[in-house]
Amino acid sequence: MSVQTATPGATEQPRTHYLNAGHTIASWLLTTDHKRIAILYMISITIAFFIGGAAAAMIRIELTSPTGVMLEHETYNKMFSMHGIVMIFLFLIPSIPAVLGNFLIPMMIGAKDLAFPRLNLLSWYLYMAGSILAVVAMITGGVDTGWTFYVPYSSVYANSNVVLVICGAFIVGFSSIATGINFIATIHKMRAPGLTWFRLPLFVWAHYATSIIIVLGTPVVAITLALVAVERLFHIGVFDPAQGGDPVLFQHLFWFYSHPAVYIMILPSMGVVSEMITCFSRRKPFGYNFIAFSSLAIAVFGFLVWGHHMFVSGQSVYLGIVFSVLSFVVAVPSAVKTFNWTATMYKGRIWFTAPMLYALGFIGLFTIGGLTGLFLAAMATDVHLHDTYFVIAHFHYIMVGGAIMGYMGGLHFWWPKMTGRMYPESWAKLAAGITFLGYNLTFFPQFIMGLQGMTRRYHYYPEEFQALNVLSSAGASILAVGYIIPLAYFLWSLWYGKKAGPNPWRAAGLEWMTDSPPITYNFEKTPIVTWEAYEYPENEEDDPLPDLDDEDQLLAVGSGEAPKR
Repeated sequence: MSVQTATPGATEQPRTHYLNAGHTIASWLLTTDHKRIAILYMISITIAFFIGGAAAAMIRIELTSPTGVMLEHETYNKMFSMHGIVMIFLFLIPSIPAVLGNFLIPMMIGAKDLAFPRLNLLSWYLYMAGSILAVVAMITGGVDTGWTFYVPYSSVYANSNVVLVICGAFIVGFSSIATGINFIATIHKMRAPGLTWFRLPLFVWAHYATSIIIVLGTPVVAITLALVAVERLFHIGVFDPAQGGDPVLFQHLFWFYSHPAVYIMILPSMGVVSEMITCFSRRKPFGYNFIAFSSLAIAVFGFLVWGHHMFVSGQSVYLGIVFSVLSFVVAVPSAVKTFNWTATMYKGRIWFTAPMLYALGFIGLFTIGGLTGLFLAAMATDVHLHDTYFVIAHFHYIMVGGAIMGYMGGLHFWWPKMTGRMYPESWAKLAAGITFLGYNLTFFPQFIMGLQGMTRRYHYYPEEFQALNVLSSAGASILAVGYIIPLAYFLWSLWYGKKAGPNPWRAAGLEWMTDSPPITYNFEKTPIVTWEAYEYPENEEDDPLPDLDDEDQLLAVGSGEAPKR
């Protein structure tokens, strides 16, 4: 492999970049730099992830025995509620948009910052305020309603901190809305000269579609949860049937947001995977326009399928048929993406780095999650599988196998840009393999349990399910190792990682044309885009790739030159 020779002095780190532009705590807590706010989010959601993960560990330990091993049933109810609320509202929804989106979107479009920098900082404070309220509520008594807050249990009967947790989720929702508005305004108004809509990175398209869902859908669930709190406090009859309310109305309003929320969690991950597949296949994406428009199609159809969560709620059979058909239709744009990623890799020069392994893991796990979703979209099979562990397995194959694999892959892919340092590649590949193995061992047995009739959220279960539960808990232990290893080597790399240079992957995209770590306003001069997206050289001789264990090669190849065109 031929490698460029480093130009003396060309690979020196800039004297000042966004990480060392100020060292005081105030310089971070009052910053309006989108990159620093992204780092604040990353620290916050990492803490939330391990809190939610600790609750999951308690659940899996408890379920190793049919009669439980350490938790009372009230505590068990609070554990699975805490796991769901923390993971969905405090980790999965904000993870990629707030961390990677915040950090990358301005750089990807050649802008100095987001359109509303102060609103961006406010969104982080709203996230923190809501998170603290939710965590305090869980520490001081907890909540046992599950993350769905179904009425009338949550509005009348539950004897736990429902109102406090709802207040936390309500505030966090407005943090998401602020971020979504900021992204839409930035993408519309702040693109560099020459960066047309069809030259945008697919990551930006995915976040644009996600922002539309956030802005249109989040107010609905925020108002719905506020009504639950009002009914609980003042006993008005919105959802309580004893006072003339309608509990099914709550389900309609809740799932009108919460099914699109699945796409809020998975669409950004699809954007990350699109970037990694093209970079490590060294090819333009097959069907760029189809991938871009499929993001918008998912955003639109996502609002039309909430009724498939309510096949057993007593809704009309004819309405159920409509929702069933629409649920099958929404699978089409997701399948388009998967097909196009696979076609992109065909005849590509695939580079098996750790981010690529996470991308391949995403495709495999998301495909299983998507195909099993078809069983839940069909009314006949949904009646049998409703509220069983099959649903849990399907959901986690999408969320953990999809969203978190994408987030982990994205962290590895852009870690050199964020920190200027490489992580240890061998450890990263090992962690990706352990995560994939642990993941399947945890959740695949749950498909079998669900098919055999084990109901979710039950504390005790028949002995016939113990072997599969023990297998699932063993897998969860392996999965935990797969998450702890990256935490350790990411921290290690901040001090001891090899210097990366501006573009260690020789990736296409404006973010790779600025220094690593970037300066405060991203670019010395506003870039002018005159080329199409994802232009990779066809010949290996024109596209030298570095040995990731050799710092000299990393610095030489990643010297910040634009891709050849």
